Amino acid sequence: MTAALLALYRVRGLLYYAACLVLVANAVILRTLDHDLVDTARGAAVNAALIVGAVAVIITFAGPRLLPAHAPRTVPAPVHGRWLALNSPATKVPSHGVRAYGQAYAIDLVHEPHDRPRPSFGGRGPMRRPQEYPAFGRPVHAMADGVVVRAARRHRDHRSRSNLLAVGYLMIEGMIREIGGPSFLLGNHVTIRTDDGVFATVAHLQRHSVTVRVGEAVTAGTVIGRCGNSGNSSEPHVHAQLMDRASLRTAHGLPMAFAGVTLGEGPGPVDGLPGNGEHMDTEPQHLALRE
Repeated sequence: MTAALLALYRVRGLLYYAACLVLVANAVILRTLDHDLVDTARGAAVNAALIVGAVAVIITFAGPRLLPAHAPRTVPAPVHGRWLALNSPATKVPSHGVRAYGQAYAIDLVHEPHDRPRPSFGGRGPMRRPQEYPAFGRPVHAMADGVVVRAARRHRDHRSRSNLLAVGYLMIEGMIREIGGPSFLLGNHVTIRTDDGVFATVAHLQRHSVTVRVGEAVTAGTVIGRCGNSGNSSEPHVHAQLMDRASLRTAHGLPMAFAGVTLGEGPGPVDGLPGNGEHMDTEPQHLALRE
C-alpha cells in the first residue's frame, strides 16, 4: 500500500495537470458539441477528472509523511568564494515552499564578495542587466563524480527582477514557463548521475557556458558552467539540489551538506549548509580544485 501511494506521489503533478486539461477541454470545446453520446462521455470524463484531481491534491499533502528519511550527503560546494544563502533547507524544508521538481532540499546561492557590492533589491531600476551582479559569470563546479545525464545551454540570460512589481511579473512569467516544462524553469542546467544513483543538479547557468555534454564523465570540482540568470530566476544565482531520479517531474529531493565550508562568522570549516541570509565561504584548500 505504501509503495502504491509513493508511486502516486511521484506522479502527482502529472495527475493534476491531466485533470486540469480535461476540465479546460470540457469548458472550452466539449460543451459546444451537442450529442447524447458526447454528453455521456463528457460527464464521465469530467467526473473522472475531478476524482483524479482530488487524489492528486490529497496525495500532495499526505505523501511527504511516507517518504523515507535520508542522511545528508556531503558534497563539494558548487561555487567558490563568499556566497549568501536564499531558500535554504537549513532554515526550512521544503526550502522553496514545494517539493515539486525534486527541490525539497534545494538551495539558492548569490555571490557577495567583500570587494564588490551586490545590487540591492528595490534600488535603481526594476530590471537590471545581469552583468551588474557579481555572481554573473562565476565558475560553477560539479558537486559529484559521475556521468552527465542532462545539459541545457541555450536559454537566454534575462534581466533581474529587482522590485516588487518586477517580482510579480516574474511569478506570472513562471506560470507560463511551467507550461513548457522543468527545463524552462531551470534554464541552463547540468545534472550528473553518481555511481550509486544520486542525481546532482545545478541550474540558472549562463547561456552557452555549459562545458559538458550528456554521456560525459566528470569529477567533483570540475568547472561545468558559469553562473547566469536563465530560467525562472530573479537575479544571477546558483540553484543546487540532489535528487533520486533524473526526471524532474518524478524525482524526490535528497538532503545534502557542503564539505569544508565556513558558515557565517564560524571559526572554521564544517560540513553543512548556510541558513537563509547566512554567508558561506569556501576554504582556501578547496580553491585549488580545477578552474
